[in-house]
Amino acid sequence: MSPIFQWSLFVAIAGFLFGFDTAVISGADKPTQALWGLSDLMHGLLIVSMALWGTVIGALAGSWPADRFGRRNMLLVIGILYFVSAVGSALAPDPTWFSIFRLIGGLGVGMSTIVAPAYISEIAPASRRGALVALYQANVVLGIFIAYVSNALLSNLLDADAWRWMVGVEAVPALIFTLLVLTVPRSPRWLILKAGRREEAAAILRRIDPRGDIKAKIAEITQADESDQQHHSRFWSARYRPLIVLAFLMAFFNQFTGINFVLYYAPRILEAAQLGASAALLSTAGIGLIMLLFTLLGLFLIDRVGRRPLMYIGSIGYLISLAGISHAFFTNNLGGLFVPVLLCLFVAAHGISQGTVIWVFISEIFPNRERARGQSIGSVTHWGFAALITLVAPWVLSAFNGGPLFAFFAAMMILQVLFVAFLMPETKGVSLEALQARLMGQRGGRDKGAGAMDA
Repeated sequence: MSPIFQWSLFVAIAGFLFGFDTAVISGADKPTQALWGLSDLMHGLLIVSMALWGTVIGALAGSWPADRFGRRNMLLVIGILYFVSAVGSALAPDPTWFSIFRLIGGLGVGMSTIVAPAYISEIAPASRRGALVALYQANVVLGIFIAYVSNALLSNLLDADAWRWMVGVEAVPALIFTLLVLTVPRSPRWLILKAGRREEAAAILRRIDPRGDIKAKIAEITQADESDQQHHSRFWSARYRPLIVLAFLMAFFNQFTGINFVLYYAPRILEAAQLGASAALLSTAGIGLIMLLFTLLGLFLIDRVGRRPLMYIGSIGYLISLAGISHAFFTNNLGGLFVPVLLCLFVAAHGISQGTVIWVFISEIFPNRERARGQSIGSVTHWGFAALITLVAPWVLSAFNGGPLFAFFAAMMILQVLFVAFLMPETKGVSLEALQARLMGQRGGRDKGAGAMDA
């Protein structure tokens, strides 16, 4: 195992914890509502959505410490947050304490979506950057799948307190992740640009590429940074605005696929499709496996065919599946395998497109010095809309039986196709510094041959 793959894999375990934390609540959803007698609104606010609000706070607050204290130090903090959240949630005596510890876990998730992709993108060579950063998303989906399987097994093996074990078992991978992070080096780009420790950075770059010209690489990094600083632009200035728009729209459409709503409420959706509670949990595990397999396929393809083709493929799958599910709810044709099959198509489309691409793309498009803040824009957008949708969508599902909700998500995917066609640049196989020169050095128009916006 090469050092760069090993470091990327260890850091990507933050994604496993993100995925597990996101999906595990589906098993605790109904038991906690029954235990504490919460209304649908309070249950959605305190139990289901609280972690998502934590992610918004983590995403807002995560970029400054990532720049100030370094990527690796913040990864250690993230591991500790996950551990505390898992243990505290499992032992929570009431919904208030449960929501507090879920909020703490959400902080870890929000920060991890900034720090882990940024770290991996900063150590990865251009030819492998897509696949290495996508390891993070592959681990997200693996975490989702393992959470679904764990929930199904524990619900059959244990009594009414099974949900406590469901949320508590996350403490084990959180501890393992924290220990593994101690073995990875600091980001060489952070060392050069934020800490001024070029000798330490050179040693790490030499381990990444033993045959490379290390002096030339350091010169490329510093020259790109000097070129950017010559413009004296603030992050929110017009110079960065096109990149901010790209990050915002990528994250916006990621959530308006409806993916987080489906992941959080898959058992309820499948029960609404006339499956029993046990069958719904097992079908949810199958959905997690399908998404994992197609995310791995996306990881294999992202550096071969590029980011934009995967987004086109996924958009077609989204449209077919979401329109079909909407039709099933409108016509009350919910029996049999029709809805479960369409849900499998939906998560397959997500795995191979948005799921694989989002954190790769956002981590690539910003200059080295502004990467953490750019990643924060995408993360805040992602989690802000995730929290909003997760809070509102269950009420819509209950009031209107799903048809209008899934039709709305399908309509949003038409807009996503237009975003890919007219705004999204292709970033495959280009170094971060070359991307900076291309995106920051030109104005307006379309990227020749890519159908994409230049900044």
